[in-house]
Amino acid sequence: MDDTNMKQTDTQQKKPKFIVRVLLFLLAVVMVIGAVAVVVFRDRLSLDNFKRWIHYRSLVLNDSGQAESFLHNGSLEDTFAVLDGDLLVCSNTSISLYSGSGTQYVDMTVSMENPVVSTNGSLAVVYDAGGSSLYVLGQREVIWSTTELKSILSAHLNQNGQLTVVSQSSGYKGTVTVYSSNYEKLMNVNLSTAYVMDAVLSDDGKTLSILNVGQEDGVFNSSLSLYTLNTGDSGDFQPNLTCSLGSSVVLETRHTATHVWSMADQNLSITDHEGNTTTVNWNDMHLKRYSLAGSDYAVALLAKYRAGSQGELWVINQDGTHKSLEIDQQVLSISASGRYIAVLTGSQLNLYTKDLELYATLDSTQGARQVLLMEDGSAILLTADSASFYVP
Repeated sequence: MDDTNMKQTDTQQKKPKFIVRVLLFLLAVVMVIGAVAVVVFRDRLSLDNFKRWIHYRSLVLNDSGQAESFLHNGSLEDTFAVLDGDLLVCSNTSISLYSGSGTQYVDMTVSMENPVVSTNGSLAVVYDAGGSSLYVLGQREVIWSTTELKSILSAHLNQNGQLTVVSQSSGYKGTVTVYSSNYEKLMNVNLSTAYVMDAVLSDDGKTLSILNVGQEDGVFNSSLSLYTLNTGDSGDFQPNLTCSLGSSVVLETRHTATHVWSMADQNLSITDHEGNTTTVNWNDMHLKRYSLAGSDYAVALLAKYRAGSQGELWVINQDGTHKSLEIDQQVLSISASGRYIAVLTGSQLNLYTKDLELYATLDSTQGARQVLLMEDGSAILLTADSASFYVP
């Protein structure tokens, strides 16, 4: 082979190697830029943003991210909740479910004195507190109902779709019934020593928590009892452990896979399945609003005075630590879901991450008086007769 052919062969070999180097360099640059973009715009380039685009891509949004409002058949005195991205409205006479565009999927006539709603995200249980009616909704329809219960005190769905109901029965101070996701009875606990106020099955379906109230040495006392789920026939089950929550009045409980969160008027108690309790006290502050619906945190709006607009928004973690944010406006409503927190005032809606970093702001709330937040950061704004979806 002469020198000319050898030079041509070397040139041909060098060109592919040069192109490969250039491509690898460009790929490295793209990866670095992408990594920087993820860090800088991590809130905007999140999976939640993609979920919002998928779920609400058919909605027509204005420049602020708000969809056109639609009329609902309720009032601000009724009970509202988010059910799998839709708006659930419950009144004394009806249960309704609306999509973001206002399409009505459920329009059911009922008769309830005190309608209450509890959701796990994809399912909702609606019951008549003190009555006998109970309905479970999912997949944009009523999937189960009963009128056989007596004096329902509370009802909750865990993340597995298992239902826990507290009711009254003759001869006992409370009865707790646990149902499977197919609404077959799994466990029935009858209590005669203390009144039952609430009960929730853990999200993993293994541990039942029961909130009791009574007197201890002549003083009002709330206590929390934990049971291992037992499908035996006996209703006289004994708890694994019982721990005191003190004299505070517990307003609501939530049971994750590992902890029971008990929101009271004076404090928040976080109890693990070994009975270890961490208590966060408000001290001399008043609890004005709260939410236990965050992924692994609780939200409390506290103020030094019962009246007035000055307050602090606390985000409390599972270990009892908290962050706070001063609020100098009248707060009409708060809501938490996933890693987001919504604060609605008379002039605007602010969305925060659970680290209390401002995520989005909506200045035109169109007279909304209540906000409901979804896990992906989207929100529903409610007026006396209308609703609108906001997608940040």
